[in-house]
Amino acid sequence: MKKRIKSKYKIVQFGQPVLREIAKPVTVFHHKLHELVDSLAETLYRSEDGAAIAAPQIGVSKRIVVIDYEDEYLELLNPEIISSSGTQTGYEGCLSLPGFIGNVTRAQTVKVKYQDRDGNEITIEKNGNLARCLQHEIDHLDGILFIDKVIDKFLVHQDTDEKLKLQDVLDLSNGKNFEATT
Repeated sequence: MKKRIKSKYKIVQFGQPVLREIAKPVTVFHHKLHELVDSLAETLYRSEDGAAIAAPQIGVSKRIVVIDYEDEYLELLNPEIISSSGTQTGYEGCLSLPGFIGNVTRAQTVKVKYQDRDGNEITIEKNGNLARCLQHEIDHLDGILFIDKVIDKFLVHQDTDEKLKLQDVLDLSNGKNFEATT
């Protein structure tokens, strides 16, 4: 990121309708968009735990993703997976559902077409955890959360290692109580 700015946005938590919406494409590339992308990145950095964030996670229904994973920084506008291959299964978490991880199967390699903040079209191919990250964030743009793809019927609470029934976690958004399974 070129400069650090103070973001006015907070991370939207699981249960908020914007996380289930199909985000709108970015059609105008100007300074206001640049400010939004910078704010998205700053919100990610403020979270300390995240590797990536999508605009719906700050309550903005736009097709924008920021990834800062290991040595890779990407700003992707209107990203689209154009091909994928192989499979990988591993645990994922989400800034909008803090404290929980779940086992998800994803493509091992993805080719993604997107636009940068100036509207230039770019195509990249990534594999492994970065491919997983891309798929997770692009899912956010389509109203899909990682819990929709969990292959087990439970999530793991990161602090306690307790297994929680997936349905119980879904019920949290409705204010219901839950109990850990053994």
